[in-house]
Amino acid sequence: MAASLDGLRVAFLMAPEGVEQIELTEPWRAVEEAGGQAELVSVSSGPVQAFNHLDRADTFTVDRTVDQVGAADYDGLVLPGGVANPDALRRNAEAVRFVGDFFAAQKPVAAICHAPWMLIEADVVRGRNLTSYPSLATDLRNAGANWNDEQVVVDSGLVTSRTPDDLNAFCAKLVEEVAEGKHRAQARTAQRTGSG
Repeated sequence: MAASLDGLRVAFLMAPEGVEQIELTEPWRAVEEAGGQAELVSVSSGPVQAFNHLDRADTFTVDRTVDQVGAADYDGLVLPGGVANPDALRRNAEAVRFVGDFFAAQKPVAAICHAPWMLIEADVVRGRNLTSYPSLATDLRNAGANWNDEQVVVDSGLVTSRTPDDLNAFCAKLVEEVAEGKHRAQARTAQRTGSG
């Protein structure tokens, strides 16, 4: 029996442009198909521009901005990838705080492709097992993470995957982790770094 997200809310954090569209739309669909409510959160209101690699794709409307919400408003967080998306987000202090707050609150976080850059910026990867787009391996190791070249890696509520090719496994695990609820060990890096 598939995990149910009935009554649960999941935030999807993205920059005003640069997200890899399929890494937003496929997890979004998975959350909704499991009965959850997905909300698009960004650093500013209005439309956000998604991309198919380097080509402009669709636009999506922001539901709420990071200065309006916190981890207490959601049961889980999804960080879609794309190179430009997390690179822009990690320069926004409110977006970084938002990510760190999920760890402090022991709530599930799922990051794919280049999105683990946000985890580095929030200083929550030290001692954690995860994966990412291969070009981030050195960045993650330098930040204290244990990087694995696997389709999907789950570490106490933290779900990570490498590329759009891994989306089926990524979506299944993110739904499973959000359905399980809080993960006490999720806060271990947040408590050490003092975020939250």
